[in-house]
Amino acid sequence: MIIIPARLKSSRFENKVLEDIFGLPMVVRCAKNANLVDECVIACDDESIMQTCQKFHIKAVLTSKHHNSGTERCLEAAQILGLKNDERVLNLQGDEPFLEKEVILALLEATKNAPFMATCAKIIDEEQAKSPNLVKVVLDSQNNALYFSRSLIPFLRDAGAKRQTPLLGHIGIYGFHNKEILEELCALKPCVLEELEKLEQLRALYYQKKIAVKIVQSKSVGIDTKEDLENALKIFSPNLL
Repeated sequence: MIIIPARLKSSRFENKVLEDIFGLPMVVRCAKNANLVDECVIACDDESIMQTCQKFHIKAVLTSKHHNSGTERCLEAAQILGLKNDERVLNLQGDEPFLEKEVILALLEATKNAPFMATCAKIIDEEQAKSPNLVKVVLDSQNNALYFSRSLIPFLRDAGAKRQTPLLGHIGIYGFHNKEILEELCALKPCVLEELEKLEQLRALYYQKKIAVKIVQSKSVGIDTKEDLENALKIFSPNLL
């Protein structure tokens, strides 16, 4: 089951999930991409999103407005839908309308073998890595996440030193091997790291839960601001969606 949490009052770009992407609302575009892989449900926090989904025949459920993260919203949706405890759950984002089907399939495959949860990352350049809106991740020898940050990591201390590993930009999608793992993560208390960086995935690392990271090729960009949307619409062609 693919669940896309969709919150209306985003702090940096209010109502962004309903913004037009080449003739379709953003969240609908996200759902149509996801439906190419598996059954998809939008976890809404507002009637306006629910009505939009119904208009375009996208399955949706209405969830609380008071969740602290998309993961918590996904869990409520999974409970409303009555998903079985052993059912695999993918958490995609309502602001990634250009996410390729191949990336979703890669996440699904990585989730099958992940001990706890899985996510994806792509190779980025130094200029991209400077943006705090693009989250960076560093990995261990088994391609599990060591840390996620809005800062540039790893930092090169010595001037002129060459990078021995590529810079990796996190793609904010998650796979849970089963619903019970999703429940376990949401039951953990929030930690100071996630509060400081505003990155919910740091809770899992804080409590020593492994996040397997699949490195993929992707041109997709998350839409965090109006400027992101304007730039994306210049880059992507409607013929490619």
